Amino acid sequence: MLQYPNINPVALELGPLVIHWYGITYLFAFMAGWWLAKYRASKPGSGWTADEIGDAVFYIVLGVIVGGKVGSLLFYQTDILLSEPLEALNPFSQYGWRGMSFHGGFLGVVVAFWLYARNTHRSFFQVADFFAPMFPIGLGAGRIGNFINGELYGRVTDVPWGMVFPHAGPEPRHPNQIYQFIGEGIILFLIVWVFSSQRRPRMAVSGVFVLTYGIYRFLIEFVRQPDADLGFIAFNWLTMGQLLSFPMIIGGAALIYFAYNNSRS
Repeated sequence: MLQYPNINPVALELGPLVIHWYGITYLFAFMAGWWLAKYRASKPGSGWTADEIGDAVFYIVLGVIVGGKVGSLLFYQTDILLSEPLEALNPFSQYGWRGMSFHGGFLGVVVAFWLYARNTHRSFFQVADFFAPMFPIGLGAGRIGNFINGELYGRVTDVPWGMVFPHAGPEPRHPNQIYQFIGEGIILFLIVWVFSSQRRPRMAVSGVFVLTYGIYRFLIEFVRQPDADLGFIAFNWLTMGQLLSFPMIIGGAALIYFAYNNSRS
């Protein structure tokens, strides 16, 4: 059994100013994604400029934060949203920005891509295909924040690398956050980045990201502890994360099919 490091989730506290490691991981994700996007834009024939990257990142940040919070309320904290809607939506209330949903953030980014594409006279998938390789960086950084917070841990296990997490009982559990950091942050980044390094049909890069994430998230949920407020949705094994990931698997596969089918026609 490995020892959980039990890191203080507060990185810096200066009077009323409190900075959490979770917020720092988000800042790192946005900055790293911005840098990688500028690097891609600098390649000959990219069709993008540094100024355009900055504008697009602004849209993406709003999409991630607003979509992630609203998605968390809709998918995982419905009881709070229904009982105290004004408090739930107030970022300065007791609930603050507690909880961020990837699937909500994903939908928020989809809206952000659509708005940016409309305002810059690009197609939606011109934007999505360009920025898709950067998103695993944010996913991985967010999982490190989850690990520091001691949240989103895995199910009880007897594997040698099991950990006892604070507020999760005395049993060792899968360090699910580390699994997701490796799978969503490192492996997914390498897959999508390498795939996008060659010229691909429109929609293909987006399809690979959506499909690969959907499959991985569906599978990793089998060792991730279901959300306490929801438990299993059905069949004593289906979680909300799996329910939300299934449409991503179908949608990602459809994008890849149409991308290559249209390129041959």
